[in-house]
Amino acid sequence: MTTIEIPTPYGPARAELHCAQDGLAVLLLGHGAGGGIEAKDLVTVARAAKAAGVHVALVEQPYRVAGRRAPAPAKQLDTAWLAVAEELADRFDDLPQVFGGRSSGARVACRTAAEGQAVAVLCLAFPEHPPGKPEKSRQAELDAVPVPALVVQGESDPFGRPEAGPHHELVVIPGTHALDKDLDALFRAVSEWLSRVLRPLV
Repeated sequence: MTTIEIPTPYGPARAELHCAQDGLAVLLLGHGAGGGIEAKDLVTVARAAKAAGVHVALVEQPYRVAGRRAPAPAKQLDTAWLAVAEELADRFDDLPQVFGGRSSGARVACRTAAEGQAVAVLCLAFPEHPPGKPEKSRQAELDAVPVPALVVQGESDPFGRPEAGPHHELVVIPGTHALDKDLDALFRAVSEWLSRVLRPLV
C-alpha cells in the first residue's frame, strides 16, 4: 500500500493505492460526506477489486485531508475528483478507470463519469433521496451515467433505493446505508461485476 498526496484546485487530496498483481484497470473509490476511506464497505470493495485484478485508489477529498467534516460543495468535490483521476491516469499509464464511491462519493462518481471518461461506475449506498424526502430524488444523476454502472444498496437504507435502468444494474443486500451487515455479499457482487464489465477491455 502507498499513500500519495495529489494537488487539486481546492487543496491537496490523498489517495491510498492498493495495487493488484497485473492490474487491468484502476478503481477510484470516494468516501461518504461525513466518513472516511476506512468505512467497512470501501475496505471490502478494495479487496474485491484487487481479487478481480484491478488496482484501487481510495481517495480522500481535500476537505477531509484538511481535517473538516462538513463536505465541500458539489462543484468543488467534482473538480477535485477529476484532478485526482487525471493524476492517477498518468501514474497508471492510462489504464481504464472505474469511478466509484459510497453515498456522496457515489454521486461524485456519477456526475464526473462522462467528463473523466470512466469506463464504468460503482455506486455503494447511492443516496436516492434525503431520508424521509422521496420527492427530492437524485435518480437523474444515476440515469445520466453513460457507461455500465452497478448500484449496491442496503435493503433497509433510509436514503431510498434507486431504480435500475438500461445502463445500470441494482443489487440489494441485507443492511442499511452502511452496507456492513453482509460484507461477503458485497464482495461477491463487486468482484463478479468488475470481472464482467472489464472483460471486453482485456
